[in-house]
Amino acid sequence: MAAGKKRKGKKLDVDFKNTALTDALQTQDMAAIAFALRHGPTVVPLMTPGDADNPLSVGEVWTYRDPNNGQVALLLFSDAAHKPETLPPHVALQSPQWLRAFLGAHEDAITTVFMDIAGPHPIQASPADLIAALDA
Repeated sequence: MAAGKKRKGKKLDVDFKNTALTDALQTQDMAAIAFALRHGPTVVPLMTPGDADNPLSVGEVWTYRDPNNGQVALLLFSDAAHKPETLPPHVALQSPQWLRAFLGAHEDAITTVFMDIAGPHPIQASPADLIAALDA
């Protein structure tokens, strides 16, 4: 029995990206974007992170409210590296099911959704269009 040995916990190695979504945005192929959203995670900016001790806690999603007209935009990213530094620092990697539920719950409040708004290949869609893509 070896004294002083500690078992290190396995480090969680998570890539905060969806390569299929990045590729689809690059080509602006709507069918490929819909497929990537249905079958892979989406990077979502957070105001506050979730509770690390509670796997059901996802944190508070950050949205942008236009000060001139009050319209609300949801920003999504194919890769956390595409998130502008000016946004809150926390992100979550959310499933297609979570995205569908979130959009369904907030469809009336969210005016538009931007994906990779700062580039390299931004796209804009309505919540209804994304819901239709996720339901297809």
